[in-house]
Amino acid sequence: MAVMIGIMYVVLFLPQQRRQKKWQALLDTLKAGDKVVTSGGLRGTIFSMKDDAVTLRVPPDNLKLEVSRGSIVSVTTAGEETTSK
Repeated sequence: MAVMIGIMYVVLFLPQQRRQKKWQALLDTLKAGDKVVTSGGLRGTIFSMKDDAVTLRVPPDNLKLEVSRGSIVSVTTAGEETTSK
């Protein structure tokens, strides 16, 4: 029984904890000027930051939107950006 619990821990819980730590580290390193993608699919540049919220500048009209810091799922770099056409 203990072996089964150990296997479940390694297969289910350990990868989730690693993802959570990596995501938290990503949120801790955010700064103004970073290009980010939110869980809703919004792509924008961080304009300013508060404790639990981030203000994004979203093209093409440079709209400023305030989103929850937890909704950010990735940071894009210049090498990851793709040009269309």
